[in-house]
Amino acid sequence: MVVDLVVIGTAITLGPLHNSAFILLLSSQRGARKGLAFVLSWLANLVAVVVCVLLLTGGTPPARHSTPSTAADAAELAMAPGRAGYAVSPPRRPPGPHGPPRWTARVDKASLGTAAGLAWLLQPWALVGAGAAVVVDADLSSLTDWIALIVYCLLATLSLAVMEVFALRSPAAANARLNALRTWLTRHQERLIVTLSLVVGLYLTARGIYQLIA
Repeated sequence: MVVDLVVIGTAITLGPLHNSAFILLLSSQRGARKGLAFVLSWLANLVAVVVCVLLLTGGTPPARHSTPSTAADAAELAMAPGRAGYAVSPPRRPPGPHGPPRWTARVDKASLGTAAGLAWLLQPWALVGAGAAVVVDADLSSLTDWIALIVYCLLATLSLAVMEVFALRSPAAANARLNALRTWLTRHQERLIVTLSLVVGLYLTARGIYQLIA
């Protein structure tokens, strides 16, 4: 379970879409406050999903090959082809110039509540769902599993937390460097999404098949 959550948490934190949006948020009016609202909402969403799963399982992993265990493995396996399929055949945008999404023009005047809601909207729910399927196997009597759950939530938030701290400590330097990073992310966004989708999709497929037949 530990390795699975590390892989999924890493894929979540490297996602280019929410990182680009977060950088844009930091460069807006009262950017640091909006960024903090975004980070806290992002982390709260992850924790809420984990807690909901643990409440359903009672903190005790279902027996191997039982109905709940098989259902969780099947759900994880069902998500995997979608990730790999996106990598093989990503949606094509029509030719021509592509400006930023319309919502980016409203970020500068966004409220703290809007920033928090944006975190929920931009969370990669397919990966979060895959993480939830892994959390089904968590055993709350095990210190290792507790650490794995905490590391998963923090790792999935790491990129945002690093940028928030950077913006708070060195606003001028952060503005220039983060905007350069956002430009790079925007330019390579499709390639990054394809690569992450392929790696995670293949990993989840292999894991799901192993869990079902082992």
